Amino acid sequence: MQTELNKVVTALSEFYAHETFLLEKDVGERPLTHRLAVHLEHQFAGWQVDCDYDRLGERTLRLPHGSIISTDDHLGKSIYPDIVVHQREIPNNLLTIEVRKSANHQPLEHDQHKLRALTDPHLWFAYWIGVFVTLGRKQVAMSEVYTGGVIDPAMSIWFAERLKDTGLRAG
Repeated sequence: MQTELNKVVTALSEFYAHETFLLEKDVGERPLTHRLAVHLEHQFAGWQVDCDYDRLGERTLRLPHGSIISTDDHLGKSIYPDIVVHQREIPNNLLTIEVRKSANHQPLEHDQHKLRALTDPHLWFAYWIGVFVTLGRKQVAMSEVYTGGVIDPAMSIWFAERLKDTGLRAG
């Protein structure tokens, strides 16, 4: 897991090195997510990197009936992860990332619920790793790592330390 998270750190480092224009102009979350996905593609050879991908093979990515987890469509069924690293045809789901801007003052719970659901091994579309990052203009303001349907405190601390070591997060 640390190998994959190190790739995310490298992609974030490249993102912050090359996307300062977008960060300084305070563009919306979607262009930032797209550009981060471009940098992730360079790190994950043999995997597809997609934004707002709502499929698992031929099936639409939906939460189980009666789930308390909020969704992104008007019918309250489908969810669209910000970024996924996967193999579409198999399907094989490695990594899902939820991205927020630090200027977003909406509650974090929506993204946290999505990551818990997307990494829940009891659901048919489980991703091995979930990452939540809040992007500030100069560095990552906040991060969390999810595995097995819950936040992984040890990996979250490790990931935050890796970001700090590379200058992407304040102490």
